[in-house]
Amino acid sequence: MNILAFSDLHLSARHAADLVAASDSADLVIGAGDFCNHREGLAQAMAMLKGITAPMIVVPGNAESDAELRRAAGKDMTVLHGRETQANGLHIFGLGYGVPVTPFGDWSCDLTEPEAETLLNACERADILITHSPPKGVADVTSQGVSVGSAAIRAAIERLQPKLALCGHIHDSWGAEGVIGATRVVNLGPTPNWFEVSP
Repeated sequence: MNILAFSDLHLSARHAADLVAASDSADLVIGAGDFCNHREGLAQAMAMLKGITAPMIVVPGNAESDAELRRAAGKDMTVLHGRETQANGLHIFGLGYGVPVTPFGDWSCDLTEPEAETLLNACERADILITHSPPKGVADVTSQGVSVGSAAIRAAIERLQPKLALCGHIHDSWGAEGVIGATRVVNLGPTPNWFEVSP
């Protein structure tokens, strides 16, 4: 399956147009959160992506809540947050929000590490793990050189060993990737990222 994936659109019309154009070649589109900014403009962000005709699987970032994303989602869009779905025989599990809790204040949708661990423990199998936040130690470094990823997400990757773990959130690490065991971990960013994954 040919998968187009991105994160952190943050209402960028230019990036949305590039993603819509690229999606013509996609069997599935994955969005790893932060479609809008500070809980505002989510409907506008969804309108920007309306030209995507492939099925979409998305998780909420810390800039939009699970409930807000579900209300705004298009008819061909599946929202995952502590939930799983299947696409073309692939098991896909998603967890949104900032993990651990961010310093951004009341507008940010965040989870503590124990809260994230509880939600991730519901997953028994995944070919693709979609999280907004990166795992601790991979693709999670800020411009100050600090590793700010999630220990709970890393533990889930170590346990599940999905083929792909896709994330975003840390803008300074967009495009960075690494491996945890047999799992390829990629911090996506808002540009088109392509993956070929088989069941």
